[in-house]
Amino acid sequence: MSAIRLGFLGTFLVLVSIRPVLAQADLSGTARIEQALLKLNNLGSVLMIAAHPDDENNPVLAYLGRGRHLRTGYLSATRGEGGQNLIGPEQGDLLGIIRTQELLAARRVDGGEQFFTRAIDFGFSKSAAEALDKWGREPILSDMVWVIRRFRPDVIVMTFSGTPRDGHGQHQASAILGREAFAAAGDPARFPEQLRWVQPWKARRALQALYIFGPDSEKFAQSIPNKLEIDPGQYDPILGRSYAEIGAISRSMHRCQAEGSPERKGSWKSYLAPVAGEPAAQDLMDGIDTTWNRLPGGGRVGELVGEAIRKLEPAHPDRIVPLLTEARARAASIDDPLARIKLSELDETIALCAGLWIDAQAEQYEVTPGASLGVAVNLLDRSPLPVKVESARLEGMWNENLAAPAGPLANNEVVKIECRRPVPADQLPTQPYWLVHPRQGDRYTVSDQQLIGLPEAPALLRVRVVARVGDAAIELVRPVHHRYVDRAQGERTRPLVVVPPVVVSVPEDVVLFPAGSPRRVQAAVKANVANVSGEVRLKVQPGWKVEPESRPFHVSAAGEQQELAFEVTPPAGESVGRLRAVAAFDGRQTASGMHVILYPHFPAQTLFPPAEGKLVRADVRVTARRVGYIMGAGDEMPDALRQLGCEVTLLTQSDLEQRDLSGFDAIVAGVRAYNVRPDVHANLPRLLDYVSKGGTYIVQYNVADNTLMQPIGPYPLTVARDRVTVEDAPVTFPDTGSPLLKTPNAITARDFEGWTQERGLYFAAQWDGRYRTVVESHDPGEKPLAGGLLWTRYGKGVFIFSGYSWFRQIPAGVPGAYRIFANLLSAR
Repeated sequence: MSAIRLGFLGTFLVLVSIRPVLAQADLSGTARIEQALLKLNNLGSVLMIAAHPDDENNPVLAYLGRGRHLRTGYLSATRGEGGQNLIGPEQGDLLGIIRTQELLAARRVDGGEQFFTRAIDFGFSKSAAEALDKWGREPILSDMVWVIRRFRPDVIVMTFSGTPRDGHGQHQASAILGREAFAAAGDPARFPEQLRWVQPWKARRALQALYIFGPDSEKFAQSIPNKLEIDPGQYDPILGRSYAEIGAISRSMHRCQAEGSPERKGSWKSYLAPVAGEPAAQDLMDGIDTTWNRLPGGGRVGELVGEAIRKLEPAHPDRIVPLLTEARARAASIDDPLARIKLSELDETIALCAGLWIDAQAEQYEVTPGASLGVAVNLLDRSPLPVKVESARLEGMWNENLAAPAGPLANNEVVKIECRRPVPADQLPTQPYWLVHPRQGDRYTVSDQQLIGLPEAPALLRVRVVARVGDAAIELVRPVHHRYVDRAQGERTRPLVVVPPVVVSVPEDVVLFPAGSPRRVQAAVKANVANVSGEVRLKVQPGWKVEPESRPFHVSAAGEQQELAFEVTPPAGESVGRLRAVAAFDGRQTASGMHVILYPHFPAQTLFPPAEGKLVRADVRVTARRVGYIMGAGDEMPDALRQLGCEVTLLTQSDLEQRDLSGFDAIVAGVRAYNVRPDVHANLPRLLDYVSKGGTYIVQYNVADNTLMQPIGPYPLTVARDRVTVEDAPVTFPDTGSPLLKTPNAITARDFEGWTQERGLYFAAQWDGRYRTVVESHDPGEKPLAGGLLWTRYGKGVFIFSGYSWFRQIPAGVPGAYRIFANLLSAR
């Protein structure tokens, strides 16, 4: 076939839900039609299983999905909540949302589908036992079995071995559970409660995709018997890229993890090692019928689709629609889950060939309960074929039929079906489904079994259109979204969301009381409707005091925000408490804020976090008042340091090059600043000159990569991958007389209590003898690590390197972390 396709951008997104929903940047064309046809005629499927976003083998996924035209999926045990963020300050649940969307963006490139379990990434783990214990072995195994039973893969591919060779304990756990799920999914006695919706499913075999990073991994792969060899580096002259290149583009969607990848040309051999099930002699699909013959009565369907592939004319795809409509009629008579999946693919392929475009637009992207919302369903027939819309129905928030247009659609003229309805008064805010209920330890709580595994919930509102194309009535589902134009990025869409009439927030996640005196605390009220009045109360635990008890608010225009000030007095002695803001209006109450995550590479994400903050009464003294902060990959440290009473200035490249730095008592390099800001390396002489003249310069953790081949401080210092993952690992003090432990706060082991996720990461492994160690810690059974906090005098000032995770502890309001970092800032 000589069709010239649009390239990898002409792809389609198949969501986990029963019907596919088109992606935001989806383009049409003959290339996409041929991809759809080839996949339509291949009934084989492969599911990849690993632990985190970025653990998938993207070239292999692209090869299987784009090259072999198999239905492919990636099951990530977690959403990556415990990692780092290169592009912004989001951590925890917010980071999980970003990584979820980046995985969906990656799947749009490599042609796969995306799944998750309820497991939460709690940070780096050194043992599978810890991961399985924190997640709960049976619940996460149940999730994997559920996804396998729904997806029904012929082959399962794991990216890890389930042994210590995998490194990360969560990597190991994903493979251990993957093996168990491979066996359990086919056993009706395991998780029988799922059989209300699905049937037991036994995949033919399980394999491991071996990563080849260099000669050592290549040598290891070659030593494995009975392995299979594939080559994602095969070039596709129609797509204009090899599958490995497409895989690299897919991997580069993981932007918050700095996973931009080169599109390497040429052969790229990969290996699949046997894990379980029937062995394969030559190919991963050995012994598996991937044709329509595997379904009773399906042989003729395959013949018709095959004929359509052969007869496809790039300029006239409509001419194969009669073949596809006949195939659809036969496929519709087959009672099998796989046939139903393929029936949906057939409908989408017929729509592509018929040039049928359907788009459902909401007049705005945010709407409140009870408000009026206008929706327009746009229909466009761009082919010579007559297309008649038989029915259109809104589903989800509303469930009702719309008036279908009379007669066939006019060629290349948009026909609108418009309606206006009130949003149900009891409609809940559109929250990511896994955040609706409080988590259970390191596992999300999801009450609806059918939501488990999905990357996101189905769209709030969808339109289901039945259109007659030729002799067939096809069914298409599209999300109702808001379409708009961004002057810098062009046409974009945003998901339709329901927001509360009023949201309330506490702008500061942590309020530190370094002394016993009261502090001013603000609450912010934002109205999503016009002309609303009420009052806000701050609720605190016993011992804490708030004045006044409440404050009234009135907001005139939708979208406006009002700040309300309260005075909070801490109890006597050190204490940690919670603060909760509640807004009352029109006989209702709300205790939730509203947060929108906006990045250009995925649609806007809206969530409604609790309007809560942490109150910390801790004796903390700091002598540094003016602090310069070199923001790196993004963190929340600047605002947290302001809680100490410091005046924090974010230093730009121009500041590092030209500003008089002597006005700062201390300068802090943010997390990964040396990795992402070349200007830090370029201006290190100026920073060290600032130190030599009496300044204090603190460098937080940086990833050990090629960017750290250059100097970090005044004397040689080598960063490794050493870390302490147990957040309550014991600490000792090699130099109890160190001024960093004495002034202005006396530091003891008690200051390392209550830490979150980890002690630290990327500790120094080697250092010049002029550096002094301060704290030693290590995970159970491992060697002592003293390279997490080093300092030296240089000239009249002090240089400090620290791999301890201050960027997690201080924004989390850990009292001891504030005290220790105050000492670092105050070092002289």
